[in-house]
Amino acid sequence: MRTCMKPQTFLLASALLCTLLGLGYPLSCEVCTGSGLTCSGNVQTCDPDQDSCVVTVAETSRKGHWSVNTYKGCMKSSACRSDFLSITMDPENYAVSNTRCCQGDACNRDPVPAPQNNRTENGLQCPTCIAHFKETCSSTQQVPCVGKESRCAAFTGKVQTGIIFATQGCATENACHTKPGTLVPSASRIYTITRANCPSDTQPSGKAK
Repeated sequence: MRTCMKPQTFLLASALLCTLLGLGYPLSCEVCTGSGLTCSGNVQTCDPDQDSCVVTVAETSRKGHWSVNTYKGCMKSSACRSDFLSITMDPENYAVSNTRCCQGDACNRDPVPAPQNNRTENGLQCPTCIAHFKETCSSTQQVPCVGKESRCAAFTGKVQTGIIFATQGCATENACHTKPGTLVPSASRIYTITRANCPSDTQPSGKAK
C-alpha cells in the first residue's frame, strides 16, 4: 500500500531540515601542546563560537632558556591570524612564531614550518620592560631590534595560570594588529595576548643598516 505525506507535514519537515542545515555542525580540531616542531592529540569538538582550527610553532627564549613548542586547538577566527610573528623584549627574552588558521574538521593536523629566527640587529632600538602582575610597565632602557622587527610595541597578556603581565619591546609590523586571544606557546606555558599597541610616540630610534 502506498502512503502519501500530507502537504502540511512535508512543508514542516522541509522547514526543519533547512533549519538544521543552516545551524551547521560544530567544528572539530586536533588539540595538543608539546615540545618540538609538532604534536599529536585527540580531535575534539570546539565550542560553538570557535570557528577555526589553529596550529602554532613558536621558538622562545625566557631568561635565556631556549625552547621550541607547538600548540594545536580551536580558536575564534577573529583572534586567529596566519602569519610570522617576532617580538623581542631583550636579548634573553624573545619569541618568534609561525601560525596557520584553517576552517575544516581536523584541518590543523599537518605541521607548519619552523619560524625563521633572524637575530641579526637591524639598527633600530625600542623601549623595553617586563612586569608581572601588572597591565603596564615603564621603560628605562632600550633594546636592539632584530630581523624583520620594525616597530616598537607594548603588550598585555596572561599566562594559563591567570597571571597577568605587561611588556614593551621590538616587534614585526603585524604584531601591532594582534587580536585579543592570540596564543604564544612557550615551554610548559601558553601565553595569551589580551592587548597589543604600537604607540605613535614610541617609534624606533636609529636607522636600519
